[in-house]
Amino acid sequence: MKEFRGKVAVVTGAASGIGLALSERFAAEGMKIVMADIEEKALVKAGKKIRATGAATLQVVTDVSKPEDVDELARKTIDTFGGVHILCNNAGVFRGGTSWEMPREDYAWMLGVNLFGVIHGIRSFMPILNEQDVEAHIVNTSSSTGLFCTPYTAAYCLSKHAILVLSECLYHELTLSGSKVKVSVLLPTAVATNISNAERNRQDRFKPAHTGSSDMADIIAAATTDSINKGIAPATVADLVMRAIREERFYILAGGDDVNSLMKMINNRLDDIRALRNPTFPIPDEMMHMLEAPASSG
Repeated sequence: MKEFRGKVAVVTGAASGIGLALSERFAAEGMKIVMADIEEKALVKAGKKIRATGAATLQVVTDVSKPEDVDELARKTIDTFGGVHILCNNAGVFRGGTSWEMPREDYAWMLGVNLFGVIHGIRSFMPILNEQDVEAHIVNTSSSTGLFCTPYTAAYCLSKHAILVLSECLYHELTLSGSKVKVSVLLPTAVATNISNAERNRQDRFKPAHTGSSDMADIIAAATTDSINKGIAPATVADLVMRAIREERFYILAGGDDVNSLMKMINNRLDDIRALRNPTFPIPDEMMHMLEAPASSG
């Protein structure tokens, strides 16, 4: 896509973080913005911020883990603006812990929001995009952990790997069919967002029957918060997304100053696979110290 003014962008997880930054970036291009989020008060506030720029905007409270909510988002988009040209399946949540201690509800929550949020977005909007038969672009938010694995984040890594694979499959399908719809996958490292506080929006059906937290879950939560606080700005990520859409580029690697370290981790995993060796992971010493704390204190 090269022309954006007057066109329509739909962004999930739009009330804060990367989603809000994408909304602001698209508004700066003269687009109409449909903002979807589960957090109603934050969504209303974000909508006012975008509207103040002069952009036409619509806010739709949406639980992306529910297909009927995403269908309704698509319907309201078409009813209000008559079409859609950019779809950002961006909503995401995070919680860490050991893979065997993590409650089933944690797995269901992260797969429901992170992965099925993207699945529902594709299923609800692709028929519309195909019928329009005009240039359009889908951006699916994965993570750098969609390219390699980190310990104590099994459900999150699982969901983000699946988003990458889903996006690659979609890319091939669109290419083989000659579609005017393009797709990119966003692979950011730590970004200064509220994802470490995602529990604030956790749906009742995804809450564990027994409350409480494991030592490892608490350690990962603290480490994640620290990493995110030092993360790159969401606006930087939004600029990279905009550039990728213009260039019709599939992989959007958003690593800030850590791109070299990120590529080392990616290549390390690929080398493991090529050599058929056991998985290795170059964990920084300071992180290893934190991860070993529970065992050494026991």
